[in-house]
Amino acid sequence: MLGSGIAGLRAALEVARVSKGKLRLAVISKVQVMRSHSVAAEGGSAAVLYPEKGDSFDLHAYDTVKGGDFLGDQDAVEMFVRLAPYEIMMLERWGLPWNRLEDGRVAQRPFGGHSYPRATFARDRTGFYEMQTLYDNLVRYAGQNVDLYEEHFMTKVIIEDGVFKGFYVIDMKTQDHKLFLGKAGIIATGGVGRLYGFSTYSLTVTGDGIAAAYSAGLPIKDLEFIQFHPTGLVPTGILVTEGVRGEGGILRNRLGERFMERYAPKFKDLASRDVVSRAIIREIMEGRGFKGPNGLDYAVLDFSPIGRERITERLPMMIELGKEFAGIDPRDEPLPVRPAAHYTHGGIHVDKYGRVPGVKGLWAAGESACVSIHGSNRLGANATMECAVYGMLTGAQAAEYAMAADDPPSASQSVIEEEATRISKLGEGTESPYGIRQDLWKIMDSYVYVFRDEQGLSTAVKQIKELKERVKKVRVTDSAKYYNEDLFRTLETLNMVALAEIVATGALARKESRGGHYRLDYPKRDDANWMKHTLAYYTPDGPVLTYIPVTVTRWQPEERKY
Repeated sequence: MLGSGIAGLRAALEVARVSKGKLRLAVISKVQVMRSHSVAAEGGSAAVLYPEKGDSFDLHAYDTVKGGDFLGDQDAVEMFVRLAPYEIMMLERWGLPWNRLEDGRVAQRPFGGHSYPRATFARDRTGFYEMQTLYDNLVRYAGQNVDLYEEHFMTKVIIEDGVFKGFYVIDMKTQDHKLFLGKAGIIATGGVGRLYGFSTYSLTVTGDGIAAAYSAGLPIKDLEFIQFHPTGLVPTGILVTEGVRGEGGILRNRLGERFMERYAPKFKDLASRDVVSRAIIREIMEGRGFKGPNGLDYAVLDFSPIGRERITERLPMMIELGKEFAGIDPRDEPLPVRPAAHYTHGGIHVDKYGRVPGVKGLWAAGESACVSIHGSNRLGANATMECAVYGMLTGAQAAEYAMAADDPPSASQSVIEEEATRISKLGEGTESPYGIRQDLWKIMDSYVYVFRDEQGLSTAVKQIKELKERVKKVRVTDSAKYYNEDLFRTLETLNMVALAEIVATGALARKESRGGHYRLDYPKRDDANWMKHTLAYYTPDGPVLTYIPVTVTRWQPEERKY
């Protein structure tokens, strides 16, 4: 099990439950479990809990398909929404303290793009509570048939003759190289959000699992679709939860106008995230934004319609964040916000069950995988829910597969030696990994942001190729034998540059606007030519792109209106 966020822990817990001690499970994570970025999820997890009140599986599925601008695979979406309530109930059974209504039922709040308030939440710390619940339950198996390997960095997915063999891993404390062989593997290492400088992600979210799959020859799907959350706190990029707008908060420009009425007359501030993000940037571009530091101009998020008491009760972490990182108590004045890189819609290509096609014994789940549930734009509260659902699905399948497999796992010695040699040669050049990372952030924030065009994307591809040459000459200056941070930042930077090239190349090729990918030079969605998934394959010269159709079961594409 590679990764220890919500998807990774849920998968590990399902393996432990299904196998009942018949399998030995390794959970490998480059951070301590409760430092996984999933703890930063704030707003909620979407599920149909009260069909008698007007919600339905069909409505949740339609909202998700529409929100994804009709790029999501509808068979997968329909399965996902039906499994979501089960995961809410399982988390409650394991001890998660969901917010409650006065009559004792689980509370739900409105969220952007959802036509019914179905975001199940635990104050404004939903991800933290989900992680703590899963971790508390998983540690019951630790020392029995589950082993946790925290602060271990995976550098290679080993696949031979179409069969998963294991992971090549470095112990970050001792720098010992380890080979984890297994009958089955699950990759759940998160997205690529730290390709951007202004981002809601922790610095550890560098797409390591996706990059390793890419270099192993696996196709990476739809990586050009990056979600920019409308409300990244200026100047840090830290997430201001959509739950603020779900509770009644309002976006305003420099003139004090509630500008979302112009862009989404019905849903207003709770339109889908791509719509709201573009609206904020348009307000700024047309001179109605506030001047911010280092070019980070912004709009403001006004909490006052929520009411002081409700803010204190429902959004305590937003008060802490405002005070700590902006010097503002949001109960007294609005917070400065602008779109920040927030979610990776693309990832390792998997089928609707999370299986990696063409590779026996390998699955992927969560943000490192692309099913695709979210299409080109994810609705809020669907991500943590997808992590739980696909953690459960992949964990159950991997356990059943491993228990039925006869042959003990093995890998050729040459593969192991090649990886050890590759890593040993890192750091003999002159380039700083930190300088390359800073330059990459400038490229992505400037040219592959909310609004894109041919000139900017061509510039991005050209400059990223230059970074590919520079990263070959990277130098590791730290010679420490324990916790050599330079080495691991270098490995991350290699991954980041490779993945950024996929994002920019895919965006340049896709000559339309859809969801999180908006081209100023191609402002319309083009279903005739571009209602299809991108698959990127590794070559030394850069990604080669192919395309596969979207699965449509019920809902034909239509114009999105909010």
